[in-house]
Amino acid sequence: MMARFPLTGLRSVDVAVPDLAAATDFYTTVWGLELADRADGVAWLRGTGTDPHLFALHAGDAPAIRSMTFRTTDDADPDALCAAMVAKGATLLHPLRDAEEHGGGRIAAVRDAQGRTIRLVQGDVPVAPLPYDADRPERLAHVNFNSDDVDRDARFYTDALGFTLTDRSKMMAFVRTNDDHHSIVIADAPVNTLNHIAFQMPTWEGVMRAAGRMIDHRFPIGWGPGRHGPGDNVFTYFVDPFGIVIEYTAEVLQVDDGYRVGTPDDWTWPAGRSDQWGIAPPKTPACKAAQLAIPFA
Repeated sequence: MMARFPLTGLRSVDVAVPDLAAATDFYTTVWGLELADRADGVAWLRGTGTDPHLFALHAGDAPAIRSMTFRTTDDADPDALCAAMVAKGATLLHPLRDAEEHGGGRIAAVRDAQGRTIRLVQGDVPVAPLPYDADRPERLAHVNFNSDDVDRDARFYTDALGFTLTDRSKMMAFVRTNDDHHSIVIADAPVNTLNHIAFQMPTWEGVMRAAGRMIDHRFPIGWGPGRHGPGDNVFTYFVDPFGIVIEYTAEVLQVDDGYRVGTPDDWTWPAGRSDQWGIAPPKTPACKAAQLAIPFA
């Protein structure tokens, strides 16, 4: 029997940036998103899919991740899910209420014990997809954050929000809330910060072509191209102009309840290899540093 999840997936991520105009320009003209709406101090950006927005840029003093927003099913009880998170150590920021942002719907929010804001949206309004473009992101694929206790944080998502553990490597836990192998990746680190945000591309060739566009605009690849182990997805990583690590990805593995949860013994590479193909060079020092540096607001 297939698992029935109370959350359908990762809808959007909100970040703070010190130059809203420059960030909006970068993410629309270079990264490949489209401006969906703007208000004083915020720009909502969409992909080519049906999410009203998948990335929100907020004017701020310094780069930070403000929140991660997950969409619930229509019959889920967001307030009950918030209560379950509070029982696991989170603090309620506000119960379900009308959203005052692009996309509408109703939103509830908590902050976990490590300072990460988690929002649940229900009833936001889908939009018509844009014309197919393999070189532009469709939606968000996952968010990867750092944790000083990976197993603690994985249990938070499985116990309070109904995620399922899909794989556990030596350094990371992968949890899912739909057929995608993972919507959240939790990375072992001495800090509880953002690691990176992954944008789903239609094809692996779209990953390559979009990476070429970044290079044309003088943004070097931070890691990749390659194919990950857990999740089997193709990737290239970049550091945006504000120090946030962002990833183009495609072909994430689709799984069901018959998938055998991997262990660290399943995910080992020969010396010098960092992906399945064996072609990805080591991460650049700039990428490594940026993967630890962006705090949760």
